[in-house]
Amino acid sequence: MELVLTPDEQAFRDEVRGFLEDAVTDDIRRKTMTGYRLSREEHVAWQKQLYERGWIAPGWPVEHGGTGWTPMQKHIFEEECALAGAPPVIAFGVVMVAPVLMAFGSRWQKEYYLPRILRSDDWWCQGYSEPGSGSDLASLQTRAELKGDHYVVNGQKTWTSLAQHANRMFCLVRTSSEGKRQEGISFLLIDMDQPGVTVYPIRTIDGSTEINDVFLEDVRVPVHDRVGEENRGWTYAKYLLGHERTGIAAVGRSKAQLRRLRQVSSVEMSDGRPLLEDERFREKIAGLEIDLLALEALVLRVLSDETAGKGPGPEASFLKIRGTRLQQGITELLFEAVGNYAHPYIPEAMQTGWNEDPVGPEHAAAIAPHYFNWRKASIYGGSNEIQKNIIAKAVLGL
Repeated sequence: MELVLTPDEQAFRDEVRGFLEDAVTDDIRRKTMTGYRLSREEHVAWQKQLYERGWIAPGWPVEHGGTGWTPMQKHIFEEECALAGAPPVIAFGVVMVAPVLMAFGSRWQKEYYLPRILRSDDWWCQGYSEPGSGSDLASLQTRAELKGDHYVVNGQKTWTSLAQHANRMFCLVRTSSEGKRQEGISFLLIDMDQPGVTVYPIRTIDGSTEINDVFLEDVRVPVHDRVGEENRGWTYAKYLLGHERTGIAAVGRSKAQLRRLRQVSSVEMSDGRPLLEDERFREKIAGLEIDLLALEALVLRVLSDETAGKGPGPEASFLKIRGTRLQQGITELLFEAVGNYAHPYIPEAMQTGWNEDPVGPEHAAAIAPHYFNWRKASIYGGSNEIQKNIIAKAVLGL
């Protein structure tokens, strides 16, 4: 499959490329393309550049600050950002909680929070999973009791990505134990900068601390920070997860990583021959490229449906499964391509400047940590096994 761009789309692509060439510094491009970690300040600075250009929220309606782009323009923008080494926009605000506020939030919530999300004034995190409540999210136990004009929240959230940077959390809490478990859940917006909120980092297999435990002890949440109706949070959570799973596909990022894979495997190995000359290895790359083309076609269909006002359906689960499998497949081949330079595994390699005299080529330093980090891709956002159940029920009627 080859996407044929119209003259207007080609002109738009050139405009995006020109902006990215000027806006993405060499240092940021190098860090992003080689897998080094960016700081909170670097992410926010990039997002503010996009905001000033008016491009921070391509998926939003124009009336809320969106771009009004066509599905193809959104796709071109994502792909060009990835290929240029631009940092990804942190999804929790722009991609995840914002659509929920637009669909179910109060007028006050829209007027207050949406502009702050656009300006990156707030850094959001997601308070869903708990110890014992991950894929079975309806079993969550964090409780919120209504006392006057506030809820008082007690409980624990876990695997909370980038909570160490966040000042806001969108959180699922139990407000009733009657009826079905799903019917007693509410959706709250929590101020993280208040007494009773404690964040503890969890060190993962790649050496990072991007996920956290978050303890909530007598945390106060004003009633006006409840989204929608009490005990209807499950409905809002499913809506949010549809948007999250659609974004997880990350076609542009996978294209950039495939290009990187070809570059890495073109380097001469110890026997003097590039790995890319190996027929079996080329077949593996070709298989990933075919899968990516199929994924791209489905993403364009979903974007087209969203433009027509249709929210993400079971196709979001397809995107999540295929997208994460593809991402893991690319990291596996990158790991294979650098050979012995991926060993020993050094977590600090993802920190810029950790060793001014590294062993082996710079492009190999972060590949092992990146490989380990992406093992989680088939779990977050709802495990791939759960996505198969969703597809079976929604599409096959099982």
